[in-house]
Amino acid sequence: MAFGFFRKKSEKEKLIEKHRKLLEESFKLSSVNRRKSDEKVAEAEALMRKIETLPEK
Repeated sequence: MAFGFFRKKSEKEKLIEKHRKLLEESFKLSSVNRRKSDEKVAEAEALMRKIETLPEK
């Protein structure tokens, strides 16, 4: 399974990673700028809706 490391990520995996990063950013912003934090959460939620519409692989 050494070559599994080099396989390309699916579109769904890329979007899930982006969603995770948005939530992390939101958490970091929550103590500094609540409005920007809320914007990141909204963006992450929209991304999750898109992920849910993708077909299972």
